[in-house]
Amino acid sequence: MRTFHFPTTMSISLWSILNRFGADKAASYSRLSTGNTGHFRITVWDPVLIVAQIISVQCLYYFTMCVWITVISYIVGTSRSLDVIFQFKELSTVSGEKFVIAVFGLNALSGATFIWRIVERYRLCLDFSCTIHIIHLVACIWYNGTLPTSFWWVLNAVCAAITCMCAEFLCMRTELNAIPVNTGQNPKVDL
Repeated sequence: MRTFHFPTTMSISLWSILNRFGADKAASYSRLSTGNTGHFRITVWDPVLIVAQIISVQCLYYFTMCVWITVISYIVGTSRSLDVIFQFKELSTVSGEKFVIAVFGLNALSGATFIWRIVERYRLCLDFSCTIHIIHLVACIWYNGTLPTSFWWVLNAVCAAITCMCAEFLCMRTELNAIPVNTGQNPKVDL
């Protein structure tokens, strides 16, 4: 039986996890940093942060989908139901198809905004966009008990692409902002 022992510099305890959320955030990152130089940001494997981001983005995804269903069904005059989110046959009806496409399209834009504000990393937009839709796929399969229809696959693939591209665009604009040198205090370096 093989055993794996973590090096003493990589040991993670409850105290180090709690320190990440405290005021001494930089000290906990410096203990866990990989030591790579030449990168603007410190890359740290933080599974607690990643899981929290996935849960928050997924919850906001379903919350805004419910909000969009409520708003658009009020405008169109159709009934509101969770079947619009999870039921495959809602996409196959002629009357509900345009309504559901509008809900999914608007929610793709909302999902991009959540990835931009919560994840804030250009490189992770594709990962989080695919994660949102894979979790939605699993929830839909569990709800229906069957595999999705071909139109459902096309609609969700397009929505995942829209979410990814818009989130990448927003994250790139944020990451390319100029870094303010003088924040109203005396400058430390004369440039």
